[in-house]
Amino acid sequence: MLYIVGLGLHDEKDITVKGLEAIKSCDKVFLEAYTSILGVGKERLEAYYGKEVILADRETVESNAEMILEAAKSHTAAFLVVGDPFGATTHTDLVLRAKQEGIETKVIHNASIMNAVAACGLQLYTFGQAVSIVFFTETWRPDSFYNKIKVNRDAGFHTLCLLDIKVKEQSMENLCRGRKIYEPPRYMTINTCIDQLLEVEEKLQEKAYTEDTKCFGLARVGHDDQVIISGTMKELQTVDFGGPLHAFVICGEMHFLEEEYFALYHV
Repeated sequence: MLYIVGLGLHDEKDITVKGLEAIKSCDKVFLEAYTSILGVGKERLEAYYGKEVILADRETVESNAEMILEAAKSHTAAFLVVGDPFGATTHTDLVLRAKQEGIETKVIHNASIMNAVAACGLQLYTFGQAVSIVFFTETWRPDSFYNKIKVNRDAGFHTLCLLDIKVKEQSMENLCRGRKIYEPPRYMTINTCIDQLLEVEEKLQEKAYTEDTKCFGLARVGHDDQVIISGTMKELQTVDFGGPLHAFVICGEMHFLEEEYFALYHV
């Protein structure tokens, strides 16, 4: 049996009762540790769940998933995911592989940024396609998100921007040399996100948005120190939102109640 368990957004106590019962019944517990982060370390999870928690990085999940699947074949295993289990395609793939190998699976859902973003006051059914904003490099400055934002805004929809996380990443030199040396973790800020968005707008000039477009910046959603601030891109570009994780929303057409929330959180 393989349980895929969502942990929610903040700490060890965000888990559902059903999720906690599943974990306590398991022989092996794995924690996915690269698509998102909790506000606490795995030691807190182990103390609360009463189980050893094995960290599963990108390499384990994407290249060595057999370790997880084998544990589920012979025993009962849990794969823990920050947020909701289906917040990343990697987890969808793991469920498919488990089913293909005849492993019984059960998914236990939880809150994720995909629904908790509504804390800013924008209505979920007025969101269009979410986009990912990745860190630019000197040689790679992708802009595939731009057309998706334009389609959303042309239709009057809001756009949730999911900001890049770099955990246990190798430099190009270390990767080429086969050295298992990893870079320090990096978490994109709203400020960097806005800088990159405006750079792409300046390059493509199709007016998907401007520095005067209304937006929401959200930090550490679901945490006790959650921050939500609204403003134009220019206004939010220099705001200090504090530590990770950050998310960013580009507004489309707003209902009068949404406008009231925008005024409530205005910088």
